[in-house]
Order: sequence, then structure tokens, then C-alpha cells
Amino acid sequence: MNEHVDHQTALAVAHRLAAGHLDGLRAQPVAHLRLPQAPRPPDGIGFDAAMALVAERIVPWLSASPGPRYLGYVTGGATPEAVAADWLVSAWDQNVSNAAGSIAADVEKQTVDAFRDVFGLADSMHGQFVSGATAANLVCIATAREWAARQSPLPPTVFAGSAHSSVLKAMSITGIGRSRLQAVATLPGRTAVDPVALEQALSAHTTGPAVVVASAGEVNTGDFDDLVRVAELCRRFGAWLHVDGAFGLFAAFDADLHGRIAGIGHADSVTVDLHKWLNVPYDSAIAYTSRPDLQREVFSASSAYLGDDPDPLHFTPENSRRFRAFPAWMVLATRGRRGIGEWVRTNCRLAREFAQSIGATGRFEVLGGVPLNIVSFALTDGGAAERDSFVQRLNASGETFMTPGQLFGRPTVRAAFSNWATDDRDLDRIVAAVAGSMAGPGQAP
Repeated sequence: MNEHVDHQTALAVAHRLAAGHLDGLRAQPVAHLRLPQAPRPPDGIGFDAAMALVAERIVPWLSASPGPRYLGYVTGGATPEAVAADWLVSAWDQNVSNAAGSIAADVEKQTVDAFRDVFGLADSMHGQFVSGATAANLVCIATAREWAARQSPLPPTVFAGSAHSSVLKAMSITGIGRSRLQAVATLPGRTAVDPVALEQALSAHTTGPAVVVASAGEVNTGDFDDLVRVAELCRRFGAWLHVDGAFGLFAAFDADLHGRIAGIGHADSVTVDLHKWLNVPYDSAIAYTSRPDLQREVFSASSAYLGDDPDPLHFTPENSRRFRAFPAWMVLATRGRRGIGEWVRTNCRLAREFAQSIGATGRFEVLGGVPLNIVSFALTDGGAAERDSFVQRLNASGETFMTPGQLFGRPTVRAAFSNWATDDRDLDRIVAAVAGSMAGPGQAP
């Protein structure tokens, strides 16, 4: 069937389907643990039939990950203005691979610079939008590797207290190799690097350049490395400083948290993930580096028909890419620093209150404190099997979604508060779901 559909009709149907999903986020199950097989795309059944199939066989089985009680990973939602902007991005269909013929590339540059200023990065930092923190870490580690190659023929060693798995992936992709990661001790009871241990490790290192990966919002607890001290050590020992601030950099939006990222202005490269705490749709992040000249050495895609500097395609793994910057532009323009800071502050408060509530039961122990928006907690009785059973019951309730973890040698459950819409009503439901999941079927909680 070769059914013609115009844009107005298609968008109207999509609007009804999207609005129904978004309006029901608080009522529908947060996640589905048992899923049917998804339908294969039929061969040309026409738009109306295809959308009817979507409504019947796909929509009911989507997670409510944009909703306020989804606490898995670090998954923000999408604000109304961000969704509207993202729809426009698809309609406009701008390819921000080069700067010719469209204002889109300059909108991206202005957006990158605006967030650079909010985060307190050096004015010299060059930023580009990429698909997420994994791609941003890749860009930054690849640039650091290029820097290292100019220092010595020996490969660099990467030092970190708590490196995210995407850093290891970047090390593998860039040829540095995962084995070149040297783990550094963290502070007692925390996931932040011990500066004394880092100093000792850098002092003892004599074989090739050093790259230090610091955490601004460590993934298990949200803890922060002391960036002032780490930056001073990097200057003293001539190391490249990369800061993985995927979600922690949003501490910049709250006056009470801003001090956590003091020293960020001395970083050589920085990762920040906007589809987390900025609450823009997937996929959106920024990679900042102080050496765009070296970055271009890695990612240049020179060809007569593609154009030349300052085109964005020369600075990221992608050539063709969508206008990711616009939803971020729209959220900052709509909410401002104050509005974004309000949901950052609320998320952190709710995380602390959640930790207090579950700790008061005597059935759970919060590990590593709550430095930001993440709560990692262990069952006081039982090991990994009991933890897994608890998580299964909790997520099967449909009231919330959390993920298992491992911290300080103990199996944990991890809850990340990062949605703009989460409020006290949601916290009450989350706490009640935890209480109701503390025992197995037929047992009193």
C-alpha cells in the first residue's frame, strides 16, 4: 500500500500519541519486567495502520522513564520546552556537520559557550555536541592521547580513583588500552580519590605521559574529587586533567553545591551529559577540550566537498549529526539558571530524605552518604541473592525503578533522582514501594 500522508496529518497523530503517553506518566507502570515480542515492521501497510499497530503493540510496553519515579541509571526526563524543541529539530532536519548555509552551527556554538560559562570552564575551552557522555569521554581521551603522543613515544598511563566504564571503553577504542588504567585509592568510606594517594602515584610514575581522570559526580554515590587539589597535582607533574562531570557539573546551578566543582577551570578536558540532569531528550552531551588543534588532528574529515574549519565535523567522531543543541538552548532560555537550579536542588533534597526514610527502617544501610542526588543502599541482612530478590519485587510493583550495584564490596541498590518533575508526592510513593517490597510473597514486610 502506497498511502500518502501529509505532515499536518502525521504530526497531529503523533501529537495525540505522545501527549497520551506523557499525560499518563504518573499513572502507568514505571517499568515492565515481562515484555512481549515487539512487532516486526510490516511491509507497507500505510500510515494509519502502522500507527494503529504502534498504539496497540508498542506504546503499552514503553517504560515511564521520562516520569518522576524512574530512578534507574541517571535518567532525566524531558521538559515540555525540550520536547517541543526536539520535535522542531526533527522537522527542521538540519545537518550540523558544517557551518555553511544554516545558522544551526552557530546556535550550537552559542549554546556550548553559554553552558561553558555556567559551569565555570576556562574561556579557551572548545566544545562540541555529541551523543552522550560515552562519546564525550571518547573525544576527550582521544585528544589527551594526541597530547601524550607529542610528549613521549610511550603510551600514556591513565590515573583515576573511580573511572566510569565509558572511560575504559574510550581507552580501548583509542588504542591506549584498558590495561593502562592505574587505579588510585579513594578516601575512606567515599568514592572520591585520595589526593595523597594520587600524589604518590604520580610521583612514582616515570614511564610516559600521565592522564588523570577526575570525577565530578561519581556514578555510584555522586561524590566529587577535590578538583582544586587534583588540578594542582596535574600542574606539578605535567599531567593532562580530564574531568568526567556527566551529571555532577550541574552542581553549578545551585549556590549551595557550586563549591563542589571549584577548580574545574583548570581542566584540560571536560565531559557533561545534558540528557541527564538538564532533562533534554536523548541523545545530548558536550565534550570540552582546551586543545581543539589536537582534537582536529584526531577527528578531521577533510575533503573538498565537506568543507574545512571551523566546521563541527572536524572535532567529533560523527560527520552528519542532528541539531542537538537546540533543546539545550531552549531549556536554558526558558528556565534560566534559577529554574534549572530549582530542580537540581529539589532532586538533591529528595535523595537525602529518601536515604533518611529507608535508613530509619533499620533494614537498609546507605553507603557513601548522599553528596548529591544518588542513594546507594545495602540490605542490612542478606547478600546479592536477597538484594536481587528485593529489586525484582520493587521494580515489579510498577511504582518505581531502581538498579542493582556494587559498592565497597557489598551488593547495593541504587536510586538516582534526576527528573525535573519529581516531587514530594512521588517520594511518598517511592518510600511506600520500598516498604512494600521488603519481604517476599506471603511474608510480612
